[in-house]
Formats: sequence, structure tokens, C-alpha cells
Amino acid sequence: MALSVMSGRVTADVPGLVERVDAELARFLDGRAESFSVLGDDLVPVTDIAKAFVLVGGKRLRPRFAYWGWRTVHDDAEPDAGLITAAASLELLHACALVHDDVMDASDTRRGNPAAHTAFATLHRDSGWSGDPKVFGTAAAILLGDLLLSWADAMFASAEIDPANRSEARRVFDQMRQLVMAGQYLDVLVQARAEFSADEALRVIEFKTSKYTVEGPLHFGAAIAGAGPEVMAALSRYGLPLGEAFQLRDDVLGVFGDPDVTGKPAGDDLREGKQTLLTALAMRAADEVRAEQLRRDLGDRSLDADQITGVRNIIVATGALAQVEQRISERAAQARTALDDPALSDASRSALAELVSAATRRRT
Repeated sequence: MALSVMSGRVTADVPGLVERVDAELARFLDGRAESFSVLGDDLVPVTDIAKAFVLVGGKRLRPRFAYWGWRTVHDDAEPDAGLITAAASLELLHACALVHDDVMDASDTRRGNPAAHTAFATLHRDSGWSGDPKVFGTAAAILLGDLLLSWADAMFASAEIDPANRSEARRVFDQMRQLVMAGQYLDVLVQARAEFSADEALRVIEFKTSKYTVEGPLHFGAAIAGAGPEVMAALSRYGLPLGEAFQLRDDVLGVFGDPDVTGKPAGDDLREGKQTLLTALAMRAADEVRAEQLRRDLGDRSLDADQITGVRNIIVATGALAQVEQRISERAAQARTALDDPALSDASRSALAELVSAATRRRT
């Protein structure tokens, strides 16, 4: 996404927004590293891994959505320092979720780089310490995720927000923190049940992605700006279907995506046995032979390239991929229709329409 204002036409990004968020994150993390210095050098790897995880890669979608939620009230395109700090805190919350998610999924990479637990395991191994490097890596990553969650709260608390709007912004922030953890648990539960339920897959998406990645940040920015209930309702009608479409696109990429785009090995979601709408629909339409192959191969960490191709072929042949692509298009269209609401400013409507395309476009 190129965020700019050209020839009087407002587009989805604003020059310097992401750079300001990144600079604020770097400043905050440097301060936290300095606060650990009284403990000696033992915590240096922790803050170094935190910086690498937070600052390298990532689309900064949540700060962008927060900005455009704020713009539903403010005509001025220049975000103030309080919004930047608050929006940046969402990236620390997201980093917490990703660190823990990688541990739960046993994913070795994130955004093309070592996952946090992998980096800690490497530290253990290279240092020649006693014990199992993987056990150490897992323990350290869990603690890092907890630390990032506490830092997210501290960073938000430091944001200079109009006192009249702080309480509502805090309520939205707390709701986002609760829902992403609840969504993570539902995700773990669905994987454990392995029922290939389309309804359960969509319920996980609602709480883990729609309300956390799109609706929540939009409400967060709008709350900081003092938006009224009409604006909040309009943003929900836009954000919930877009969040679903965004996650469904991510699920497609997790099976069919190019590793250079996804930052993860090809077919990694299949090796992890992800219970998604894609696999649920494939199982529903599969004959006995194909259904047995899906049950056997999904979740097999040793799947080779030919086996991954075989599962992909089943997903295509059963029509599951086509159905998910159609649902992505339908939900994206629903989000665009929601932007006709007069409660939203012209500038925000134009930009949010571009974000629909950016969040759901095919990249396979």
C-alpha cells in the first residue's frame, strides 16, 4: 500500500505514518533496554530479540486502521503524537500474540526470519548451556510474549490522549487484548477437536482476526478521536466482513502462498494441521479416499513437496479453494458497501476502500 495524497485524491496511506510508528517503537524499546541495564548483560539478548521481532517486517495494518478510525473525526491528515504512540502500542500487542502463536504452532520462522523461540534456542545452543535448547527457547519465548504484552500496556498508558476520550480508548484496547487471547484459545481448541467444522473455523476468524485486526484498531483510533456511536457502528459494518476476508486470504496463502511472500515454508499450514474454512470445505466435499488422505496428511510435520501438492490438489478438486475465493470477494464487497454510510468522512471512505483491496488481493 502506498499511503499518499495525490492530485487531491486521498489514498490509503499517509507519508511518514509507518515511519513514525516504527520510530516510536524503536524509541520505546530502546528505553526498555536501558531500564534492563541495571541487571547486567543477561537481558541484552531478550531486548535484542524483541527489537528484531517487532521492528523487522510487518505491514503495520493495525496502526493504519487506527489512523483511519481517527480520521473519521479529524479532517487534518497529520496524526498527533498521542495517536502515534497509541497506535504503535498495538504492534507490541500483536508481537505478543505472534510470539505465542509461533510457540503453539511450533513454527520455526516468522516473516522470513527465525521465530522468537527459535532465536532463543539458537542462543542456548551457541552458548553451550546445559539442558535442551528447544525447552529453553520455548520458555524464553513465552516470557518474551508476556513482556511484550506488559510493554503494550505501558506504551498505551504513556500516550497523550484527550482525557475525555481516554476511558473509551482504554475500553477498546482492553477488549482487543481479551479477544485476541480468547481467539487464540478457540483456535487451539478447534485444532484439538479436528472436526473440520466450517462454523467453528469462522468463529475463530471472528474473534482472532475480524475483531482484533480490523474492527478493534478502527474503533481504537476512532475512540481516541472521540467518535460517536454512529461512526463506531459504521466501522463495525465495514471491519467485521473485511477482517474475515483478510483472514481467509491469509489461510489461502498458508496453503498456496509463495514463501517469498508469506515468510514461511511452502505449505506450512498443512504441516501444522490448521483447521481452516479451506480444509473444512475440502473435507465436506471429499470422497472417502480423499477424506482419508486429508486426515492422514494434515498435521504431518514430515510432509514433503509431493505430499503437499497432493493435499493442494484435493483442496482445488473439491471446490474448496473456489468457494473460499468467492467468500473473500463477497465479504470484501460487503465491506465496500458499508462505506456508503454518511457517518464516515469522504477521506476515510476513500482510504478504507483501498485498504479492502490491499488486505484481500491475491498474492499467490
